[in-house]
Amino acid sequence: MRDVFFFDAMLTPKIITFVYWLLLFGSVVSGLGSMFRGYGGVTSSGILMGTGMIVGGAVAARIWCELLIVLFKIHENIKKVADK
Repeated sequence: MRDVFFFDAMLTPKIITFVYWLLLFGSVVSGLGSMFRGYGGVTSSGILMGTGMIVGGAVAARIWCELLIVLFKIHENIKKVADK
């Protein structure tokens, strides 16, 4: 706990991992919702749209979270260089 209270360790990368899983879950739920929505039932366009939402959402969430993690990795490496 001392690391967190005195900012010796970063808490945000752990939160970003949790946010990634939430975004992935949201992507799957919205994609499945898109597949099975409407009064017409399951249609081929709904299945394609839902699959696209699942795949696109998962890729976009992964890229966004990886970019945030890269910022924290850069910080760690700069800190190592500064300590030397």
